[in-house]
Amino acid sequence: MRGVNRVMLIGNLGKEPDVQVLEGNIAVAKFPLATTETFKDRTGKLVSQTEWHTVVLWRGLAELAQKYLHKGSLVYIEGRLKTRSWEDKEGVKKYATEVVGDNLIMLDKRTDGTGKVEGPDPLSGYHGDDIPPIGEPSVDLPF
Repeated sequence: MRGVNRVMLIGNLGKEPDVQVLEGNIAVAKFPLATTETFKDRTGKLVSQTEWHTVVLWRGLAELAQKYLHKGSLVYIEGRLKTRSWEDKEGVKKYATEVVGDNLIMLDKRTDGTGKVEGPDPLSGYHGDDIPPIGEPSVDLPF
């Protein structure tokens, strides 16, 4: 049987994307993404639980993140989990599990400069190395 490694998240950026350009002019962006689940406990009290995810975007998506995403941006990220390991200065093995995104949809609403909402961001649905022209129609979420 084949395995499936798919992650779909909707959340807010915890800080500005950290973008680096690697050898060969390859851009990589990394940022924390917060997803919050709200539910009622046994007593009926509303409880919120926030999970933090490290998201990594490559090439065109990294450039898109650098240009259009900021702390607090609401995004849909689709990708896969990847775990890295390394040894620290003391020789202790460390691990980090990250979401490597291959699809990004910006969910923030655009304003016309006066604070009036114009509608969905026209740069909303891109994947892989696609960097679309300004004004391309938005893409609905797949669910």
